[in-house]
Amino acid sequence: MALFRVRSAAMYGIDAHLIDVEVDMYPSSSRDFITVGMPDTAVRESRERIKSALINSGFGYPSKSVTINLAPANVRKEGAGFDLPMALGILGAMGKVASTEDHLFVGELSLDGAVRPVRGALSIAACARKQGISNLLVPAENAAEAAVADGVRVFGVRHLAEVVRLLENPQGFSPHPGAGPASAAQPGAALDFRDVRGQTTAKRALEVAAAGGHNLLLVGPPGSGKTMLAKRFPAILPPLTFAEALETTQIYSVAGLLPKGCGLMGERPFRSPHHTVSDAGLIGGGAGTPRPGEVSLSHHGVLFLDELPEFPRNVLEQLRQPLEEGCVTLARAQMTLSFPAKFMLIAAMNPCPCGFYGDPTRECRCTGGIIQRYLGKISGPLLDRIDLHIEVPAVPYQELRGGDAGATSAEIAARVGEARAIQTSRGFYNAHIPVRQLRKLCALDEAGERTLEMAVRRMGLSARAHDRMLKVARTVADLDKSERVTAKHLAEAVQYRSLDRNYWQ
Repeated sequence: MALFRVRSAAMYGIDAHLIDVEVDMYPSSSRDFITVGMPDTAVRESRERIKSALINSGFGYPSKSVTINLAPANVRKEGAGFDLPMALGILGAMGKVASTEDHLFVGELSLDGAVRPVRGALSIAACARKQGISNLLVPAENAAEAAVADGVRVFGVRHLAEVVRLLENPQGFSPHPGAGPASAAQPGAALDFRDVRGQTTAKRALEVAAAGGHNLLLVGPPGSGKTMLAKRFPAILPPLTFAEALETTQIYSVAGLLPKGCGLMGERPFRSPHHTVSDAGLIGGGAGTPRPGEVSLSHHGVLFLDELPEFPRNVLEQLRQPLEEGCVTLARAQMTLSFPAKFMLIAAMNPCPCGFYGDPTRECRCTGGIIQRYLGKISGPLLDRIDLHIEVPAVPYQELRGGDAGATSAEIAARVGEARAIQTSRGFYNAHIPVRQLRKLCALDEAGERTLEMAVRRMGLSARAHDRMLKVARTVADLDKSERVTAKHLAEAVQYRSLDRNYWQ
């Protein structure tokens, strides 16, 4: 036998696509090892790893030339995950491995034949199921995440020789049983809102944001508790549904950030990139095949941007598409990929460079021009996409030393869960109410219409800000367990939009 075919998969975005690894051997004095099919550098360098792995595993290496084709040939192949299928293809061409039909292989090889983990095992398992392939062989470290996909028998392997034994005697091996959600603690699970003294308005705003899935901006002087509040925000969010956990796990698997041995992520992500993050780091991209950025890693979770004006303006402007559409589209010369990015944005900032503009107890040293340039780093269109703008003033001494710290995270989470249950019955959260249903779900009485008209005229709100204010009012009504949006609910929503006009005007 000189020609042998093995099935593998390649990652493009967060999806995997089937790749046929065709191996041909023929007599030649040069004993070449040629890989075709648009391989990248990591794939081309695999010949040295494969040769050493075969020899050190006791299989030897043929004294012939080897040509390996990765089909389809018009799609670029990246990564070291093709090592294992290419090595098995050579063994098959040597007659040391029987047919591998109904099997899919992926894994990187070390020089001694050990199988190392790869990215995207869950997506690869989903690809195998879609293609009707029953058996998937992955590195042992990836077995738990791959086993999340139903309908595929997943085998975790640690060595090339173990793979050969499994193919020779499949009855002697049992598929991986799968694993439950990750046991890693949620970023806000050990933190409680009861730890935060004062800031009653900010806590209420965070509750409203969590209940409706709204974006929120916290503005206040240094040390007022903005970061402290944001880090406790995940503790009041409802747990991930299975579908949400599956999507989140898939993204983290592709990014190579899934905790070791994790099957399914059980907690909502909380990402807090530094203000020096690049365009590709925040939105996604990079050399070669684009990778998910922070907005995609925050999918179904929270993206926290501290010191918002310190981020480069061109980076912040790229948040518009994911905030509006819940996804990121990256166009490259060879491909266009789309990453999911449905997250909640929590941003925090000082009112000026020194941080004390508007503080009654501290003198601001910034001139009007300096303050305007500082605030001008955040554009109006971006502000329109943030539903709630909250002032977080310095906490007075009496509140700081007071005994009552308010509701606990568990109590707030219970109220948030009840409000979200109401929204789930409608089919969507309030932050994502379709435009055509906005008037029906947010119908106002005469008093409410007057309140809204006054707010729009006085604050100069755009049509987008008008819609977002109505959605926030709908969330306030849901927390109040009211079927209709009243003037009281709308007045609270107006309060959450007034701060940006006070500062930016």
